[in-house]
Amino acid sequence: MGAHTRQPPPRRAIDGVLLLDKPSGMTSNAALQSARRLLDARKAGHAGTLDPLASGLLPLTFGEATKFTQMLLDAGKVYEAGVRLGIETDSGDAEGKVLATRPVAVDEAGLRRTLARFTGEIEQIPPMYSALKRNGKPLYEYARAGIEIERAPRRVTISELSLLAFAGERFVIRVACGKGAYIRTLAMDIGAALGCGAHLDALRRTRAGTFDLSASVTLEKLETLPPAQRDTLLAPVDTLVAAFPRLDLDAAAARQILQGQPLRRSGENPGDRVRLYGPDGFLGLGQWKEDERLWPKRLVCTEQT
Repeated sequence: MGAHTRQPPPRRAIDGVLLLDKPSGMTSNAALQSARRLLDARKAGHAGTLDPLASGLLPLTFGEATKFTQMLLDAGKVYEAGVRLGIETDSGDAEGKVLATRPVAVDEAGLRRTLARFTGEIEQIPPMYSALKRNGKPLYEYARAGIEIERAPRRVTISELSLLAFAGERFVIRVACGKGAYIRTLAMDIGAALGCGAHLDALRRTRAGTFDLSASVTLEKLETLPPAQRDTLLAPVDTLVAAFPRLDLDAAAARQILQGQPLRRSGENPGDRVRLYGPDGFLGLGQWKEDERLWPKRLVCTEQT
């Protein structure tokens, strides 16, 4: 019966980073698969999940760029968050079940004082509705089954917490944070400190590492573009490692690195990483070791031999 079934053509090997403006109401993986289909890309990943409720910047990596996704996962992020006072939910956001409602008696000055307490290095207990795993199972699966798992507090950094708008029972903040911070937990903790409880009712990511939402594209826009024009939206692979210093190598040194051999250099700090370039372009990341040699850390596939 399936003798005449035609196999789909193989997807393309394309490399680069697409800055997507993810819509609210869609999972990060669904957004990734839609963009992957539109670009007809063979290999794809995303750098930092956004909850379905959240919208905004979702960097997508394709081909060789997927090797450097961790750089963005570890990078700082900036969000604009809407927080509703007086209502606590089991998930800490607007999609959860209401657990308690309390009267709100908060003025702007009191709110600003409370926000100041959550700036800098703070402790957070990760939410049950999160993808963190316990015994190989994400916490949200336990939460959906009504099981509460004890979680150890984590130290996270909130480098900026600015009040953008305040209207009695709701406020909007801009949050710049380091790796591992949960904005839902931040909203809940602020509500607890104010004595009335709170939950997150809107979230938009505006920055991830060096990437800004202003340079992003929506899925709708991507769909309207001719296929060849979609490719032009991809940023080069090395933009993911732009924070590291650049080191240009001659052809012989580039060949040595690509063969997995270290280069002897001196005067650098062990552990420091550099972007490596040969005559034909980006090679990947190198790292200085205690032996005063530069070792290949993560390389892209090249045609060089």
